[in-house]
Amino acid sequence: MQEVGSGIFPTVDLAVSAAEEAQKHLRQLNWEKRETIIRALRQTIRKNAQVFADEAVKETGMGRVEDKHFKHLLVADKTPGTEDIAPRAFSGDRGLTIIEMGPYGVIGAVTPATNPCATVMNNSIGMIAAGNGVVFSVHPRAKKVSMHIIDTLNKAIVEAGGPNNLITTVLEPSLENTDQLLAHPGINMLVATGGPEIVKKVMSSGKKAIGAGAGNPPVVVDETANLEHAAKSIVAGASFDNNLPCIAEKEIIVVDYVADQLKKYILQNGAFEIKGNQVDQLKRIILSEKQDEKHAGCTVNPKKYTVNKEYIGKDAKEILKVLGIDVDRSIRLIVCETDSDHPFVQEELMMPVLPLVRVKDVAEAIDLAVKVEHGNRHTAIMHSKNVDNLTSLARAIDTTIFVKNGPSYAGIGAGGEGYTTFTIAGPTGEGLTSAKDFCRSRKCVLVDGFSIV
Repeated sequence: MQEVGSGIFPTVDLAVSAAEEAQKHLRQLNWEKRETIIRALRQTIRKNAQVFADEAVKETGMGRVEDKHFKHLLVADKTPGTEDIAPRAFSGDRGLTIIEMGPYGVIGAVTPATNPCATVMNNSIGMIAAGNGVVFSVHPRAKKVSMHIIDTLNKAIVEAGGPNNLITTVLEPSLENTDQLLAHPGINMLVATGGPEIVKKVMSSGKKAIGAGAGNPPVVVDETANLEHAAKSIVAGASFDNNLPCIAEKEIIVVDYVADQLKKYILQNGAFEIKGNQVDQLKRIILSEKQDEKHAGCTVNPKKYTVNKEYIGKDAKEILKVLGIDVDRSIRLIVCETDSDHPFVQEELMMPVLPLVRVKDVAEAIDLAVKVEHGNRHTAIMHSKNVDNLTSLARAIDTTIFVKNGPSYAGIGAGGEGYTTFTIAGPTGEGLTSAKDFCRSRKCVLVDGFSIV
């Protein structure tokens, strides 16, 4: 094989075998050395954050360079490391018990085209901090940049005194290679970040699995909200990286009494409104309608839509140009009023197109938010000064992330407290994953000893 970089192999078997060998060496290193490796990964990510952002947008054609750059710095600064897996101890009359977090071994990790760099880097820090090696199944649309990252991070690990090939992948990503990875006996744990199909695959693999699936986050605005602040937050969150993150606001549900004022502020903060025939035209461009065989014959919603991949993650300016509308790049978001059944509301578009639905009161808003979130239990956002209203939505929708009075990305530590992750495991329940989720809990009990009180 022509050498293309550290950690890149022609077959799944070779990639797994190399990661296994590297992980054995990692376990021989002390904690201080592991922490040195994590620091080196952070420094390397910061140093290359802009380069990886440029490459990702160029290769995938999705997202905004400045936002990806921001995400990469966020990963470097706020991904938990070894501090996340501190041991616990219990001392008493019958001795000493220690709970320690140990590695699984080698993890197979599937990453998406929509968030290729941040996911690879974030998972690498967490999984290595936990003592594992990792074999990535990268998305074909993000092949070059993903492999550049894997090569770069491996070299940083070696320079820090760690083993080569702690992070590996296959030279030619494919569905066949992904299936081989999921079934490989050398893989002890699976982590999938992507759509429902891949999450279902890892959950049915028979191995320990973490699945981070899709979302359709609603943002609810009631009559008590600070509307100007809400509008700025909504535009910022929904347009961030052109709406590619699964946490991003996907539909606005607003109490009618304040809807006009909210929309006015939204349009003052980098959004452009389309109306009437323009909405219908855009629907025909970005969505394909087809018969859903699973629900054929049903009278309720017998059709489903597929999103036109050509427009996923594109700038609002590019999408508007297809409608014959010319705007400058300061326009980050397209807004349109629809009813609650419109496919823009029901489908996760992953592009800067945000439908707005009016409701009569907050009770109706909460009911609708629960329905359009589709039980993904991923993310929801609300703007309100009424604590009771905030509490009611939080309890009713029961999402992994609930952001109050801020942009959606505050939920992953950007402008909000707490750590960051780009693998948000709603389907399997881990929530915002970090190093502790890539460990096995182990209990060591010393009976009638080492209790000195």
